[in-house]
Amino acid sequence: MATILNASIDLTKIPKDAIYVGKKGKYANISITINDEVDQFGNQGPITIAQSKEERDSKAPKTYLGNVNVVWTNGNNVAPVPKDNAQHPGGFQQAPPAKAVADDLPF
Repeated sequence: MATILNASIDLTKIPKDAIYVGKKGKYANISITINDEVDQFGNQGPITIAQSKEERDSKAPKTYLGNVNVVWTNGNNVAPVPKDNAQHPGGFQQAPPAKAVADDLPF
């Protein structure tokens, strides 16, 4: 695990057409952005309804649901999934090996 995030969303802002039924429940695809800077309210990024490529290309307005904060990180980030679908079995990309870190904790 590389990062722990805390987030809150306003469920009333999820458009009904963004909710779809899957095998195990109802879902909505979202996007979480982590910015380099904290905003004026102490948030590190927005949570929005995910947009299609066509929506992004046409600069369609985003539907904002809430905000996110990083509460812990080991200093490494997760690598993005490759766009050529060369994924690790199970749908994820294997993370690079962790770097050794000197442990100066008293326990």
